[in-house]
Amino acid sequence: MKYLQISMIATVAYATVLASSSFTVAHAQTSITPAAALPSAAEVRAIAEEGFIYGLPMVMDYAVMYDFVINRKSPAWKAPFNQLRNEARVFTSADTTVVTPNSDTPYSMVWADLRVEPLVVSVPEIDAKRYYSVQLVDGNTFNYGVIGTRTTGNSAGNFMIVGPNWKGETPPGIRNVFRATTDFSLVLFRTQLFNPADMPNVEKVQAGYKAQTLSAFLGNPAPATAPEIVWPYIDHDLVKARFFEYLNFVMQFAPAAPEEAAVRAKLARLGIGTGKPFDFNALPAELKAALAEGMQSGSDRVDEKVRNVGADVNGWRVAAAFGDRAFFNGDWLLRAAAARAGIYGLDAEEATYPMTRNTVDGGVLDGSSHKYTLTFAKGDLPPVNAFWSVTMYDGKTQFLVANPINRYLINSTMLGDFKWNADGSLTFYVQKDSPGKDNESNWLPAPDGPIFMAMRLYWPKETPPSILPPGKGTWTPPPLVQAD
Repeated sequence: MKYLQISMIATVAYATVLASSSFTVAHAQTSITPAAALPSAAEVRAIAEEGFIYGLPMVMDYAVMYDFVINRKSPAWKAPFNQLRNEARVFTSADTTVVTPNSDTPYSMVWADLRVEPLVVSVPEIDAKRYYSVQLVDGNTFNYGVIGTRTTGNSAGNFMIVGPNWKGETPPGIRNVFRATTDFSLVLFRTQLFNPADMPNVEKVQAGYKAQTLSAFLGNPAPATAPEIVWPYIDHDLVKARFFEYLNFVMQFAPAAPEEAAVRAKLARLGIGTGKPFDFNALPAELKAALAEGMQSGSDRVDEKVRNVGADVNGWRVAAAFGDRAFFNGDWLLRAAAARAGIYGLDAEEATYPMTRNTVDGGVLDGSSHKYTLTFAKGDLPPVNAFWSVTMYDGKTQFLVANPINRYLINSTMLGDFKWNADGSLTFYVQKDSPGKDNESNWLPAPDGPIFMAMRLYWPKETPPSILPPGKGTWTPPPLVQAD
């Protein structure tokens, strides 16, 4: 499944698929803006462009939630709502639900349904040498909190996650309370893996993670269940063809904040976000075409933002692109670009993500045509408090690249395995074919085509040399150099 990219919106596909299918929000009545009140084609085009940019992360999040929690037939299905799932493995090229996946840390995750009561997340005491984080990211793709080594330390504790409308008391034994901006939220655990032999130790840590509803935590009877939801099926084609139906659906679980008022008012003119189904088929043909054109324009703007977000540092884009509601402050284009580049990224203070498709002179990285090297000068490795990595992705799909040595990344826990240069520098060979047995320890296999690479600096140091603030730091990533 590759529907999370949502990169090209085909006008013809949009019209033909929607002409034959639709879905409705549970318990809602059919509705469409009266013909006399419909905006002009130019207005529809503009609303669709802005609405696509605004809604892209929310629809992407729903697609992941559907695959991980709702669709039990999905190969990527993890567990029901409010039930923790530990995975004693790292992501590989077989994982194609989330773009630009992390292959550094085994994941644990629980998708919280916060409509009726909070969720309590408990962590055990963890060795001070092992980094971990628990990212709290809601349906708006806002990071509304982080539990972990940097923020709360490695001691044991209980933390309560509440929904946007929760008004209850905080019980004894809770260290912190975090409030999501939507009714559903992903709680994503990352546990550092030192090497393959360390996996049993990671499993012991994961066994200490817990997630339970507040009533279960307190030993009280569970409250009445929330109303049943009819979840609309979603896949690669439908997410492009029925984008605004999905957005209309998920908006009911995301109460609006003041900075959303303007865009939501515009969407409401098309009947989107009004609490009733959005009926594409009720629009005149001219407005259907205008809607699709606006979506394509919005998608193009997101792609352009991805290419230019942050600062260009030696061919790498270095930016602060993830954060909470206050961080984005209504910058929907930045939020959309962050989601498309790599949904569910951490705040820059927790992890900074230099990304590149280019050489330092702007050339496009292509494994089918060229070989490259990446060299860290002596004493100039990424400055972090936790660890760092460089991961390879297919430039077309942003998924991990299958290769003969099953190596998707290089990272700081592997430093003892690399071959170092005589001057103390460290060179990696970025190419699709082996650089030879003598250099294979330093080989980062590339795709037979466009290349996309991402560094991850977990808990970057704040004192010089530092990559912080992103794009303006005293440490800079080295360039990719064409080697043939």
